[in-house]
Amino acid sequence: MATGGQRISRVAGAPLPMRGNDIDTDRIIPARFLRSIRFEGLEAHVFEDDRKALAEAGTPHPFDQPQYQGAAILLANANFGCGSSREHAPQALQRWGIQACVAESFSEIFLGNSTALGLPCATATPEAIAQLLHAAETEPATAMTLDLEALTVRAGDCVVEVATAPAVREALLSGTWDATGLLLDEFDDVRAVAARLPYVTGF
Repeated sequence: MATGGQRISRVAGAPLPMRGNDIDTDRIIPARFLRSIRFEGLEAHVFEDDRKALAEAGTPHPFDQPQYQGAAILLANANFGCGSSREHAPQALQRWGIQACVAESFSEIFLGNSTALGLPCATATPEAIAQLLHAAETEPATAMTLDLEALTVRAGDCVVEVATAPAVREALLSGTWDATGLLLDEFDDVRAVAARLPYVTGF
């Protein structure tokens, strides 16, 4: 049976708080970086315009604050990843080091693009997110753990419930989120189908 990619049941690491609703993909990775057909190097430009504006105002962006360097779990409020459909946004976050996102809600397209990369996105109530954001800001060294089997996030003594769409959770837990991996697992079948297609074989 084909399994695709790595099974993802748990993500643990330092948190990175991103307060604010409707943080869109244009802010996550500005449009001028979409000209490349490759994703390498995008991590250097994640939130570039926001970071520059805040630096000029004398208020470092969370992605520039030393206590959040090396963070693995991004925390956000409502409708994170809204706006355009660019898959560059989750690519940039993942390449920077983010391994999971927990927010009040996500754009459906951002959620789909993230799942296709094996980047889990879980939702929680506004009250639970407020707890996690407070923990991240007051004790940034405290590791958080997203458990997709138990559907919880733990930060020290704080444990909150989270949710994911059943199909997304199953894909991550089983490793079937990786469509390319699934094809490669059964590549003999792919060759057999290609051999029967006249527009592939030329006959």
